[in-house]
Amino acid sequence: MIRINIASVFVDDQAKALAFYTEKLGFLKKTDEPAGEARWLTVVSPANPDGVELLLEPDGHPAARPFKEALASDGIPFTQFAVDDVYSEVERLKGLGVEFTQDAIDMGPVVTAVFDDTCGNLIQLAAMK
Repeated sequence: MIRINIASVFVDDQAKALAFYTEKLGFLKKTDEPAGEARWLTVVSPANPDGVELLLEPDGHPAARPFKEALASDGIPFTQFAVDDVYSEVERLKGLGVEFTQDAIDMGPVVTAVFDDTCGNLIQLAAMK
């Protein structure tokens, strides 16, 4: 059976990304290994430390930055994270200084919000009702 093991998000600075994703979002560092000029750097949810890893992947490829900039310019999130309660998570993250481009919105079967990860991406939070 095929399963998702690693998903990635392009970041402009791995150290800054690690700080944001661990200190603000609460993820745990899983892997940090040298990989050429960069690092193989992953984080996981503390709710599932053996689950899917998020690779904080350098955006050094020539296509990565224009891709990220186009998505952000159009207000399109790069990826989505699940939470139990979007409203309370937005308040918690705002208290930590996270900037939101979309506050929590009830969209019928789902509540969503979108924040800036400080590394060139918009990230959506979502909770099914």
